[in-house]
Amino acid sequence: MEKLNFSIEINAPKEKVWNTMLEDKTYRAWTEAFTPGSHFVGDWNKGSKILFLGPGQNGEMGGMVSLIKENKLHEYISIEHLGIVQDGKEDITSDGVKDWAGALENYSFTEKDGVTKVSVEMDSNEEYSEMFNGMWPKALHKLKELAEDDLNK
Repeated sequence: MEKLNFSIEINAPKEKVWNTMLEDKTYRAWTEAFTPGSHFVGDWNKGSKILFLGPGQNGEMGGMVSLIKENKLHEYISIEHLGIVQDGKEDITSDGVKDWAGALENYSFTEKDGVTKVSVEMDSNEEYSEMFNGMWPKALHKLKELAEDDLNK
């Protein structure tokens, strides 16, 4: 596993950025950069199971089975990935999953003078690093657009 890091500065208070990142409607919008139709099932409370889902090439729902490891409101959230959802079934025990189970995805929010820096640190298998290096900057740019645009309405 390697650590990937991404960040962006958003001209909005951290509470606004946090809500834009994690509320269902806006989550669906900024995560389109990963897979159109991306969404989550569950909640962001510490200790909660959460599924990150999206339609596959054949329309079947797939994604990740995860756990909210930490949630410090408007400051930090840590997601531990436990397994996958494939063909509507959760898999947290197969050999393919065991190679990366326990991978973390952490979001930090720091605000200075009305500008919020969102930092993402995630564990990734090398085979997926190039893909994430292409997708995360697009996703964060969309998050910035949504958080800043909403302030002007």
